[in-house]
Amino acid sequence: MNYQNIIAEKRGKVGWIALNRPKALNALCHDLIQELNQAINQFEDDTSIHVLVLTGSEKAFAAGADIREMKDRDYMDVYKADFITKGWQRVASCRKPVIAAVAGYALGGGCEIAMMCDIILAADTAKFGQPEINLGTIPGSGGTQRLTKIIGKSKAMEMCLSGRIMDAAEAEKCGLVSRVIAAADLLQETMKLAEKIAAMSLPVAMMVKESVNRSYETTLAEGLLFERRLFHSTFALQDQKEGMNAFVEKRPPQFKNI
Repeated sequence: MNYQNIIAEKRGKVGWIALNRPKALNALCHDLIQELNQAINQFEDDTSIHVLVLTGSEKAFAAGADIREMKDRDYMDVYKADFITKGWQRVASCRKPVIAAVAGYALGGGCEIAMMCDIILAADTAKFGQPEINLGTIPGSGGTQRLTKIIGKSKAMEMCLSGRIMDAAEAEKCGLVSRVIAAADLLQETMKLAEKIAAMSLPVAMMVKESVNRSYETTLAEGLLFERRLFHSTFALQDQKEGMNAFVEKRPPQFKNI
């Protein structure tokens, strides 16, 4: 499709999406979110795509929601429209693995979108924050919820109450990001990881994602039961037979994703 606010392309088994509003530091306007959802839907439906990558520019992954678009809306308008619910959670609901490659600013909605991804790889230039309190409002797309679950109450409170910005090194230390990579190498390293995951069995990768995410939503006992049932179900897959036979035969597996 001819997108105006994103760039979306297939790179082998990887669906690559780059937010592309450079003059606005990739601020998340309505049209960008709509285009992002369309791209995710296409890649989700494409059986040749196994992994999605979401990135921005060197200066900004996304500097937040588009304030110019929001500032004149009133309570009944945003309540009836279910603002920042419709469409904004599509990244989180994607069943295929999603990797965020973050350089520069990931603030407000940008930080929230990054946290919806399954893995965050951060350039050493990356900066994360939930500065909504400076605008007289609060995070509205998971900032107070996902951030707290990931980095803990005290640090999340400090960031949301003061608007403090966290650099990449601190983000890695507290578990917000998986790895910090030199900015010049970020996209190359992200693609290497995406290709490695994409070479695995897609149904098994989807089960891994579903099981890990389940740990956030339930008790340990229920989570262990959920994991075990999915583990048992893999024995119905041809890919499980191929993977274990390949191991015994000392050869690379050839997964067929069935």
